[in-house]
Amino acid sequence: MAELIKVSAQSRSTAVAGAIAGVMREHGYAEVQAIGASAVNQAIKAIAIARGYLEQDQIDLAIVPSFTEVDIDGNERTAVRLAVFKRPATLTTTVTP
Repeated sequence: MAELIKVSAQSRSTAVAGAIAGVMREHGYAEVQAIGASAVNQAIKAIAIARGYLEQDQIDLAIVPSFTEVDIDGNERTAVRLAVFKRPATLTTTVTP
């Protein structure tokens, strides 16, 4: 299993994107975790940026979001967990007018 990438509200989205791209190239799967709206925002931006980084490798991404409980200093918090997969090439985006 790939290493869990933890994102905070202060995380630089480009740095997180580089970490996601590296893990995707190596393992083909990544997990991103964020607690709080600002952290989730940074995580989503990082995944969007990582898609651009991975374009040259012909890797596109698909995300499966879920909730998980984490213990922080004895307090249970709800985190958003984003499982990041390689998107199968058979899936194409079709835009109809």
